[in-house]
Amino acid sequence: MSENPFFAPSALPYGLPPFAEIREEHYVPAFERGMTEQLAEVEAIAGDSEAPTFDNTVAALERSGQVLSRVSAVFFNQSSSDTNPTVQEIQKQIIPKLTQHGDAIHLNRPLFARIRQISPDGLDAEQAWLLERYVTDFVRAGAELGAEDQERLKALNEELSTLSTRFEQNLLAHTNASAVIVDDVAELDGLSEDSVKAAAETAKSRGLPGKYVIPLVLPTGQPGLAELTDRALRERIHRASIQRGVPDNEELIVRIATLRAERAKLLGYPTHAAYVVADQTAPTTEAVTEMLGKLTPPAVANAHREAEELREQAGHDLEPWDWSFYAEKVLKERYAIDGRQMRPYFELDRVLRDGVFHAATLLYGITFTERPDLVGYHPDVRVFEVFNEDGSQLGLFLGDYYARPSKRGGAWMNSLVKQSTLEGTRPVVVNNLNIAKPPAGEPTLMTFEEVNTMFHEFGHALHGLFSEVHYPRFSGTAVPRDFVEYPSQVNEMWAVWPSILANYARHWQTGDPMPKDLLDRMLESQKYNQGYKTVEYLAATLLDWSWHTFETPPDNALTFERQALQTAGVDLPLVPPRYRSTYFAHIWSSGYSAGYYSYIWSEVLDADTVDWFNENGGLLRENGDTFRQKLLSKGGSVDPMTAFQSFRGRTPRIEPLLERRGLL
Repeated sequence: MSENPFFAPSALPYGLPPFAEIREEHYVPAFERGMTEQLAEVEAIAGDSEAPTFDNTVAALERSGQVLSRVSAVFFNQSSSDTNPTVQEIQKQIIPKLTQHGDAIHLNRPLFARIRQISPDGLDAEQAWLLERYVTDFVRAGAELGAEDQERLKALNEELSTLSTRFEQNLLAHTNASAVIVDDVAELDGLSEDSVKAAAETAKSRGLPGKYVIPLVLPTGQPGLAELTDRALRERIHRASIQRGVPDNEELIVRIATLRAERAKLLGYPTHAAYVVADQTAPTTEAVTEMLGKLTPPAVANAHREAEELREQAGHDLEPWDWSFYAEKVLKERYAIDGRQMRPYFELDRVLRDGVFHAATLLYGITFTERPDLVGYHPDVRVFEVFNEDGSQLGLFLGDYYARPSKRGGAWMNSLVKQSTLEGTRPVVVNNLNIAKPPAGEPTLMTFEEVNTMFHEFGHALHGLFSEVHYPRFSGTAVPRDFVEYPSQVNEMWAVWPSILANYARHWQTGDPMPKDLLDRMLESQKYNQGYKTVEYLAATLLDWSWHTFETPPDNALTFERQALQTAGVDLPLVPPRYRSTYFAHIWSSGYSAGYYSYIWSEVLDADTVDWFNENGGLLRENGDTFRQKLLSKGGSVDPMTAFQSFRGRTPRIEPLLERRGLL
């Protein structure tokens, strides 16, 4: 085997991982060396004969584990975005070892004793906050438990890590296997021409020439349901979507939830939700429950009103696979909006350059230069160098926009290199989406939902790119779960900002701008169907909450789900949860357990911030500079609500959210 590229820092610009040199056989040796080296570093810190200081203990821990950090960033990016059987086997092998490694550090009694002895006196604000966070991290990881309880905790952590990996891999396999195969193109009536071509190309890539394949996206609702006129095909797609993970993940998620509940009690919390919320911006589980309780009844009432309207439109009783189809008809009648009519105005590269990047340039002064000389981890990945207004280097942005069978569903941002002045590193971040790839030579035409997602994920990217912290523990998006979605949600506002929308919404063939009347109708139509959208989100949120607040572990996953939705008042047959339990990747394998409420909690801050931008002139450089300086640049280096109040000048108000959601 050639020299392992993870053993030394990358020589590429910004420390971009040398993907052209990285092979799958490099991963396990790099993980093993990385863990061994960091444990040796930790033992040296814990056994230091000098009295504990911030520099020889906390800062030393921040400097440790360089090899492990490099290989982890690359491997877990690949396992999400371009996996294969070899990577999946490595994942199964390495996840339990990484869990054991984390426990070996956090349950090291001499190390924790040294951290406890350090006084915050004389430390600057970031150092004092880092010290406080280290103490909290260790306590939450079980550092104060007795020896017997720590052994049980280790066993729980290891089993949970293994089960989460199994869930993730099961879901990817089920999602790929559940793709709907269509033999006759006539069944695809209603789909746009480019969508039909994409379905044919997907079939061809899967060894089914002459057929059409409709792959599934992660949420319950599937894009084609709004356009397909064939009701039987719509039903096939819907049923394929809601059956993912059945039965393979049923017992698995019951076991995960049960083990999480046991671990929470071991650590002194009544439920897993209480354990999670104790380290979030939400003050208590009661506060989360109260907010969800306030939002649910009016949202359900709105959904019922919308359902009655759709029944009148359809002229018959509705099924879940009918909602999007008839909602699209109402949009056409009320707003003269047709999704197929709009897609030619949302070509991927124009949306990216003249929309996402253009907004960032106007607001923050940053510019982008594509670097085809820098290799990504997949041929579809594009690399851009990002510069500040004065021409100074800021970081690298990687865009990975197309769906493929080796990529998990959804959209997300990863950090490949974290910004840190301690380590002298600048940020390298990646956005992943799942847009259907067209045949070669054809344009990539997006739905507006995909456009909005691109702006959203770039908001996460900006959070990483604008990080100005000293310690890697605080870099970029290293903030509580119920705060991390806030900057990304704010960035969505620029997708519909009139001057930005007019700049990128241009016909892919003629370059003509979207007609103003169509533009205006599209903006007005964003207010439609809010009951459905809010209820499907709340149903998933309340389902997550139920899984992590139960008193007695359930026997059957699907029975528990049905009862939980009924109890919460969101058991609407026509509005299924955005995610059902067996494919709810956020909470079983992506770090959002008892945290899916984060999106609506963050949206309170988001809606209040959108009001601030509007009150202060909107898309102005001084506004962008204020938001960047007071919030985005801070990462996790200050208490997040302190950062928000510094930016907004007060605590957040919920009224802007209620107005946006039509709940006032």
